[in-house]
Amino acid sequence: MFWIILNPEVFTNNGFDITWNYYFASVIFVVASATDFFDGYIAREWKQTTLLGEILDPLADKMLTIAAFLGLMIIGEASAWAIYLIIVRELFITGLRTVAIGHGISVKASMAGKVKTVFQMIAIGFLLMHWPYGEALLWLAVALTLYSGFEYLWGFKQVFQKDQN
Repeated sequence: MFWIILNPEVFTNNGFDITWNYYFASVIFVVASATDFFDGYIAREWKQTTLLGEILDPLADKMLTIAAFLGLMIIGEASAWAIYLIIVRELFITGLRTVAIGHGISVKASMAGKVKTVFQMIAIGFLLMHWPYGEALLWLAVALTLYSGFEYLWGFKQVFQKDQN
């Protein structure tokens, strides 16, 4: 997907309209997002969740969304500030999650974190397809990203304070 976003000439130099580039990148993104959703759903339904899965699943989400956001930023379709805020929050919370897991504290995704991920993915879809309101959806995703980050921080603070007592 990242390669397709950054190399539209592969399509345009072979007689295809640039919109095919958007379609292919979007299809790859949607398929990757859907498989991530179903993987988590199946693991929970079959009670096959693991500590490794708790670490790797959110990391896979972040790698997918960050690749899309960086590609969109590089081609000028997404605000560098918006992408910076999203990446900083994602790295910071991932770091805190790693510390928490190291202390034996399970950190499952909150509802705000799940909503944030959905809105990030919707914004990416709109931006990849060059649909109207993509930029507005991106900034809404940024707001939800920051909100869920503060929610995680508050939760971590409460858990670590309990752990210290």
